[in-house]
Amino acid sequence: MAGRSRQAEPALVHANRENWGSKIGVILAVAGSAVGLGNFLRFPGLAATHGGGVFMIPYFISMLILGIPICWVEWSMGRYGGSRGYNSAPGIFTVLWRTNYSKYFGSLAVLIPVVIYMYYVYIEAWCLLYALDYAFGTMDRLADTTSSELNAQAYQGHFEGLVGMRKNGFPAGRTLIVLGIVFTLNFYLIFRGLTRGIETFCKFAMPVLIACAIVILFRVLTLGTPDPAQPEANINNALGFMWNPKADETGSVWGNLANAELWLAASGQIFFSLSVGFGIILNYASYLRKDDDVALSGLTASSTNQFCEVCLGGLITVPVAFLFLGPANLTRDVLGSPMALGFNALPAVFGMMPAGRWFGALWFFMLFTAAITSSLSMLQPAIAFFEEAFKLGRRASVTCLGFVVATGGLIVVYFSKNLLALDTMDFWVGTVCIFILATIQVITVGWVFGIKNAREEVQRGAELKVPYIFWFIIKYISPVYLITIFVAWCYNSIPTKIAEIRALDVEDRHTVLFVLGFLAATFIFFTMLIYLSGRRWRWDTVKSPDVEKVMP
Repeated sequence: MAGRSRQAEPALVHANRENWGSKIGVILAVAGSAVGLGNFLRFPGLAATHGGGVFMIPYFISMLILGIPICWVEWSMGRYGGSRGYNSAPGIFTVLWRTNYSKYFGSLAVLIPVVIYMYYVYIEAWCLLYALDYAFGTMDRLADTTSSELNAQAYQGHFEGLVGMRKNGFPAGRTLIVLGIVFTLNFYLIFRGLTRGIETFCKFAMPVLIACAIVILFRVLTLGTPDPAQPEANINNALGFMWNPKADETGSVWGNLANAELWLAASGQIFFSLSVGFGIILNYASYLRKDDDVALSGLTASSTNQFCEVCLGGLITVPVAFLFLGPANLTRDVLGSPMALGFNALPAVFGMMPAGRWFGALWFFMLFTAAITSSLSMLQPAIAFFEEAFKLGRRASVTCLGFVVATGGLIVVYFSKNLLALDTMDFWVGTVCIFILATIQVITVGWVFGIKNAREEVQRGAELKVPYIFWFIIKYISPVYLITIFVAWCYNSIPTKIAEIRALDVEDRHTVLFVLGFLAATFIFFTMLIYLSGRRWRWDTVKSPDVEKVMP
């Protein structure tokens, strides 16, 4: 099967199928799906806690043998399935791998973005809340310009109260109101469709996001030595700390190339950052025209994301925290937690920075913009599935999906004690399932669809020739690397997670088990829908003799 040409294979093409309006539109939309909170909060903390420059070695290796190859895999899979009339992952998997069961592999590509959206939209609402609090001066009342330590404690208390971390239950009314506004905005944009909603918004939002980040970066790089009484706290030392953190109390540098955790963290960040293994690029690429360039478009979108992550996120977050808080306060507990770094440490920094109120408002507005370009992309794969599988209109598809994600979102909001529900979903879906889906995709393209067919698909209409070495990587190195990482990850993390669950008090343990049960039920729900859709697709081919059968 791997060596057989696919040029003469039948296709089921929908007459009213959507397409992207422009090349720049699809590039910005895909870049928008990747550029998010992970670029500006997760990456800087990971890099600083794993040796800075040392972290970048496995980071770029993972980029070369996982990020870019799997990105091209998803672009080629998506366009191939789209040219045969399928925009949903179950349909795309079926035309690539003609068995009765291949469509079920697509269930993860529907489940992952839907579940991640359930908690991501909540974090998105926090960013907008903080931007509004800064703009209206609410955050100024928390600042104590005489003590960074008191500052951090005040902002931590503010954050915990805002999101309801102290106990389960719904948080303050204004938090729910802003969450409702953000939720509605997402669904309004997704209801407008691919070109009028997602593409139009990303063509506006991405330049605004990058412009905001550049303004903040320029301010950070011109801070010099904010406190003359502490000459060591200058911008040069701050940048040095980001890429070469100080040794810890044992005298060893955090992270080294022999540390398996370093490689796991680097590869995980590449997945998270590029949206690889989410099923999003698979869906977005399906709306390309048959000869649209996927090689250059994929590389451009990836490069835009890396610029935002390394050149903007890496030069803003940790250096500015170093300048005002000092290296003694930038512990693993702070740097290792995007929540602590983003919503506790950085607000303390803005409280001491000249014109910090306005830079704080700009920073959190930028995070909100980055988050909403990502959350929009998480909705589209499921919308495409509902439309394609059951011939639902846009309104009905949006309504069905809205009910599903609102149910999961309320679970995240209600079980807010220590953000336990959010963390549980993030680990089991945002980490484990992503690795599984990425592995399935690489094996499908490398060993089932075939490297020859994949190369022909990628090179059609391409202005950039993909070097042959990448096809060798896709077939042999990426699968081995992924499986090795996944086994190591399971070996290191799953026993720890189980032990952590057992160590929880009764209430927290019940919360985790309830959330895991909800995730299992959601997976079963989508699997059943895929089963029903497969039956309907087969029935349609029987009723329509003019349409050649593509479903098994």
